[in-house]
Amino acid sequence: MIWFRKDLTLSDIHHLRSNNMAEYLGIEFTELGPDFLKATMPVDHRTNQPYGILHGGASCVLAETLGSIGAALVMDDTQFICVGLEINANHIRSVREGLVTGTATPIHLGRSTQVWDIKIHDQQEKLVCISRLTVAVLPKK
Repeated sequence: MIWFRKDLTLSDIHHLRSNNMAEYLGIEFTELGPDFLKATMPVDHRTNQPYGILHGGASCVLAETLGSIGAALVMDDTQFICVGLEINANHIRSVREGLVTGTATPIHLGRSTQVWDIKIHDQQEKLVCISRLTVAVLPKK
């Protein structure tokens, strides 16, 4: 298990989506595995582009939310914070409705940086977007 708190549950992290962009876009954490974090996001008026398909920026929000929260959960949050340094995303397939699910897994968990892989799938399990997030681990002031 990669999480700093070995007894971590979904209910422990639910508040991390409150009063921020994740809540506004309807992102919900759905699964916390030994080395991954999953969340869903609706494809609707909040997340669509003018053409009626999922906005690439919304996919990036889901990816960064998952990667940043995952990064923070690996560290002792009384000593460190994790902030995004760089994100990239390849948009593979469009989605017009329903939910998309993102799954974040670590590629590198270092002392000063982390790199996370985030894959987003539609409800038919087709790959919609693949993203990589680099996070800086900073001492908490």
